[in-house]
Amino acid sequence: MANIGGHEPKHHSIPMADDAKIAADEGQLTDERWQAIINNDASYDFQFFYAVKTTCIFCRPSCKSRPPNKQNVRIFQNAQQALAANFRPCKRCKPTGQRLPDSEWVDQITHFIDSHFSENVTLEILAEMCHGSPYHLRRTFKRVKGMTPGEYVQQLRMNMAKQLLADTDKTITDIAFAVGMSSTPYFVTLFKKMTGTTPTEYRHRHKQASETGRLHYEREN
Repeated sequence: MANIGGHEPKHHSIPMADDAKIAADEGQLTDERWQAIINNDASYDFQFFYAVKTTCIFCRPSCKSRPPNKQNVRIFQNAQQALAANFRPCKRCKPTGQRLPDSEWVDQITHFIDSHFSENVTLEILAEMCHGSPYHLRRTFKRVKGMTPGEYVQQLRMNMAKQLLADTDKTITDIAFAVGMSSTPYFVTLFKKMTGTTPTEYRHRHKQASETGRLHYEREN
């Protein structure tokens, strides 16, 4: 493997300590590499790849996507290393040299939503984080998943709300905030629309069902 300077190392003349330093340097985000990333410098393509921990996507230095937060960046020497670390190739800059299948891109989008659905997840934010246009992202997501990103977010929020209603004594307002909805009335309206009951009714029915199940278990045992 070539060292940082691009010359083939002669193993008999490089002490083990220097070998270790070279190996460490290869995975470091140096100032030079950071400048290459934020300047989309194509001359560094294939010298290294960078991955973003928050999106699990890796790119070429020349990628035109928004620069990531520096603390979230990992450096890899080749695409195979990034793939082995469970990062997925960027749809925009194609770091593996191949077009990313729509199903894999939707997997990236889904992963991001799953991790951030309680935050302010807009179509524009998804497009920015997952490297595509809002229109294309929405259309592709709906074709693959059978629902829009917004509908998927709502589904996750209502599922989490049901869990909190069943397993905690949090107020309805606190649950609304916990799932990313600042308006309690809208949360109640959406919950009833998607489940057929209000949050209060859902909690009451769940407690009744749990109590009935407990009494039945006690009688049987």
